[in-house]
This record gives sequence, structure tokens and C-alpha cells, in this order.
Amino acid sequence: MTQLRAEAPLKILYKDAFHIGAAVNPITIESQRSLLAYHFNSLTAENEMKFSSVHPQEELYTFENADVIAAFAREHGLALRGHTLVWHNQTPDWLFENETGGLVERGVLLERLKAHIQTVVSRYKDVIYAWDVVNEVISDDADDQNAYLRPSKWLDIAGENFIAKAFEFAHEADPQALLFYNDYNESDPHKRERIFRLVRSLLDQDVPIHGVGLQAHWNLYDPSLDDMRAAIERYAQLGLQLQLTELDVSVFRFEDRRTDLVQPSQEMLELQAERYESIFRLLHEYKEHISAVTFWGAADDYTWLDNFPVRDRKNWPFLFDESHRPKEAYQRVARIVSPE
Repeated sequence: MTQLRAEAPLKILYKDAFHIGAAVNPITIESQRSLLAYHFNSLTAENEMKFSSVHPQEELYTFENADVIAAFAREHGLALRGHTLVWHNQTPDWLFENETGGLVERGVLLERLKAHIQTVVSRYKDVIYAWDVVNEVISDDADDQNAYLRPSKWLDIAGENFIAKAFEFAHEADPQALLFYNDYNESDPHKRERIFRLVRSLLDQDVPIHGVGLQAHWNLYDPSLDDMRAAIERYAQLGLQLQLTELDVSVFRFEDRRTDLVQPSQEMLELQAERYESIFRLLHEYKEHISAVTFWGAADDYTWLDNFPVRDRKNWPFLFDESHRPKEAYQRVARIVSPE
């Protein structure tokens, strides 16, 4: 879609605050090409750099889709975030298995991880400035006060130390890259303290970590602004960069299961505009700590929230509509730094 745009670019509006990013895939870098080039100065590959995408078999790397995104970033002079090196999802079974199909030994798993990180990170050293090294290892269990790390094969085989090792391997592969721990529900008080505990422990071990990624998959009602503020202030105490890495604002509460809407109501759009305005006022207030704000998409024609968590349901979580036109939410976000 090619069009002349009248609105001011987000990347210019917020140039004195933080990078403005968008998650992309090989389809959206074509279907949203002009929107991406106009409004954003940073990109993240949605799925194309995850383990199962680039390394499905031990002796096979499949970089084709990741290369397309890296080439787009180079062509347009955009910053690129790498996502992600270690995750419990989208990781192939071979990584954890020995020749008989049982769990591999710890040393072998770490050697495989090191080889993977060396290969992937080295390939994109010229264009990727930051990596989500470890993704979502913190437990969501709010009922168990002693819960800390999420159960996973990583934890079963390698113990908690796999987290530190991943950062060390990434730093060896690219000493210039900024390295982040990334997680969702980051503003929930229980999980916030667990994330803080993890990152603090890594710093105490002199592990090379440079930032905390707040995924920020939020909606019109949750989390509260007070919880967002408390999270930002808590993580800022670590002295690291903070980035919102996967921002979207669903028009539905998570537990809302309705499927009757074919377009958002005016009330939803107004609430979303108010919500984005309050979020960006908060982020702008803490711009000394926040170095980038990345949306998990760019416009409402494509979002991972379509069909999740409710099948056959469309969502409209961004500042731009399905035709890439600015919504009222965009106008409110722009007005914060460009008052009328």
C-alpha cells in the first residue's frame, strides 16, 4: 500500500524520547512497507529469528525469512532487535534429546546452545543492535508465593545457570550488542518482583545484561497505570535500559470471549485512544530510562491477537487501522509531544 501521508511520523515526534519500533514478518514488510518506512525507526522479527525458525534440525539452518527482514532493515536504515535466543516455546525437540530420544546431558545442551547463538548472532552483527537473549522464564503462578522460574526442559537439564550462560554466549558472539531479558505480565506485582530478582541475580554474578524488555501486551482495562508506573520504577532501580518490546492494546479484556464484532465500536476506539494517551504520557515521563517502544505489529490489518485467545475473532490493537490510516489513538499519542 503506497500513499502520501499527512500525519507526522511517530519516529520524528518521539525522536528526543525513544525509538519507535514495530514487529514484522515477511508478509507485513511488503503489505505495510510504506507505513513501516514512514513511522518507525526500529523493527523486530515477529517469529523468523526464533530457534525453530532458523535452526529446525541440528545440521540445518534456515535463514531465508530472517534474511529478508534484515535486508529490509538495512535498506531503510532501521535499527533491528533480535528476538529471541532462548525460549521454552518454538524450540525444536532435537535440541533437548540424545541419540536414544532421552534428555541430553547438560554439557551437550549448553554446547548446542553456544553453537546456535554463535551462528545466529554472528550472522546479523552488522544490523542487529540488541537481542532478547532469554524470553519468559519467570513463573506466572500468583498462588504459589515460592514460585520463581517456569518449568521447562532448559531448567530440567541445565538448571538455573542456563540463563546466565545464554547471556555469556551472546556477549561472546557480539560484544557490541545490547542484551535483554524479556517477559510478559511484567507489571503484575508478583511477577514484577520475580523478574527483578532474576535480573538482580544476573547483575550480581557479573553476567553481561544491559536491559529489561517489558512486553506490554495490555488491554483497555489491565494493567492499571499505577502498576505500570510501579514496574517501570522498580526495573529502573536496576540501572539498565528499559524497552517496551511487544506493545499492543487489545480492545477486549483477556477473559472476554465475545465474537460478534466485525469492527470496533466507537466506545472501544475512544477508550483505546484514552488508554494509549495515558500510556505514552507515562512512558514519556520516564524517557530517561526507556530507550525504545516497539509495537507488536504496525496496523490493524495484521495482529497476532486475531484469533487469540478467542478463535474467529478480529482485534484492533494499534494506532493505525486496517487501511493504515491513523486512528484517534495516534492523534492522542502525537499530541503529547506536539501540542496543538
